[in-house]
Amino acid sequence: MKSAEAETEVSGVPLDKLTEVYIKMRDKRSELKQAFESSDGEIQDQMKLLEEQMLEACKSMSADSIRTKAGTIIRSTKTRYWTNDWDSMRTFIKEHDAFDLLEKRLHQTNMKQFLEENPEILPVGLNTDREFTIVVRRAK
Repeated sequence: MKSAEAETEVSGVPLDKLTEVYIKMRDKRSELKQAFESSDGEIQDQMKLLEEQMLEACKSMSADSIRTKAGTIIRSTKTRYWTNDWDSMRTFIKEHDAFDLLEKRLHQTNMKQFLEENPEILPVGLNTDREFTIVVRRAK
């Protein structure tokens, strides 16, 4: 990749000024994000406590829903599945032709590495999208 040191302007604005403003904006976004995440985390913790109390109320009343003046509390069951043994799961999926148990997405880093190591092999139907991006590093 080619690197250049420039005192150039874009639309009449020096590149060093664009870079300075960009870094200030990025820092401000980071500051705002951190403040939001802190406040949001506190609210989430408070909501969890209320949810626990509502679950206890549903349990003690043997109810899946409770109507109140403010709204309806609904108790539902959420089930999640995962495996600690991917080799066995892969074998199971192959044996039962159950590939629909997997999500349809490619692991980006592994796909890139595979293509780099096997430039002569290109999977049918593979789409690629490349675009230039900008990374701005703070001056030291």
